[in-house]
Amino acid sequence: MTIAARDFRELRLEGMSRRFGNVNALRDVNLAVRRGEFIALLGPSGCGKSTALNCLAGLLTLTSGSIWLDSARIDRLKPEERGFGMVFQNYALFPHMSVRRNVGFGLVMRGMDKTEIDRKVTEALSIVRLGDQSDKLPGQLSGGQQQRVAIARAIVIEPPLVLMDEPLSNLDAKLRLEMRAEIRRIHELIGSATIYVTHDQEEALSLADRIVVMRDGVVRQVGTPQELYAKPAYSDVAEFMGYRNLIRSRVSAAGSISIGGGAFQGTPIGPVPSGDVVVAVRPDDLRAAADGPLAITVESAQYHGRDFYCSGRAADGTELYFVSAHQVQKGETVRLAADPKRVLIYPGAPS
Repeated sequence: MTIAARDFRELRLEGMSRRFGNVNALRDVNLAVRRGEFIALLGPSGCGKSTALNCLAGLLTLTSGSIWLDSARIDRLKPEERGFGMVFQNYALFPHMSVRRNVGFGLVMRGMDKTEIDRKVTEALSIVRLGDQSDKLPGQLSGGQQQRVAIARAIVIEPPLVLMDEPLSNLDAKLRLEMRAEIRRIHELIGSATIYVTHDQEEALSLADRIVVMRDGVVRQVGTPQELYAKPAYSDVAEFMGYRNLIRSRVSAAGSISIGGGAFQGTPIGPVPSGDVVVAVRPDDLRAAADGPLAITVESAQYHGRDFYCSGRAADGTELYFVSAHQVQKGETVRLAADPKRVLIYPGAPS
């Protein structure tokens, strides 16, 4: 294989900021990305992740800060001068061009020799497993195949960095799973760095080497999938990472915290002062148990193939989401328990 990422050591974002009028879409973003690393920008709509990607691509100028590729400052360069590959949510393929011509378009614009273009396009299509579809038009392909064409077009120019903006959001659940594996395989094969925008925490956890969680234009936490899943640094990060139960509580003199009137032991995240705290628990860590410290009344139960994902209400009115290995009925009283390591305690109140 000859297609490989252009060599570099590190991409650095230093104080990257972008304003739209009085709105700070990005504020002082600092991040270093190593060659070969897969980074997911994760957060809800409007958090700034797509703005960050567009600033990297050169589609938006910075209000302040800088972007460096090793010792070269690149934020002042035009998009085509940066040499990055880009994969969009809507594929952005030319409908009147064959698959082969779509993939080779960037090489043609660079004035490359036709023989070399043919060789590189053939290899890129082989990498995305579309060698037998090269003469078709995009409209004759499935959504997953069209996204593979978009990926081939991005990697054929041998970019140091591939930027992906929610590339799987238009695919059905089965295709999303298949394409996740393909994207990771291609990333490892060509050796580029990848920055991948998504609002899907499961997608980020399964793909990324590190996850950058964003909120209101600010980076809230950067860490490995394991770190983000097990120990979110803030209660708002925990909420986005699937800790659906966020409960206001207080730490008792004995060190326990109250969840719906039941006394639980938990794990502080950072120094937790006396007074108000936020308790975060995933539904699958709050499980039905005969000797659990909390009794709730079941309000709904949905079968998810192995367990029942349920909601219920405690005597004090607290709504909680939990998992039961056995079927439960609406109106039934269930006792709940949780491993103290899975009950996270944060200072303050939910933001």
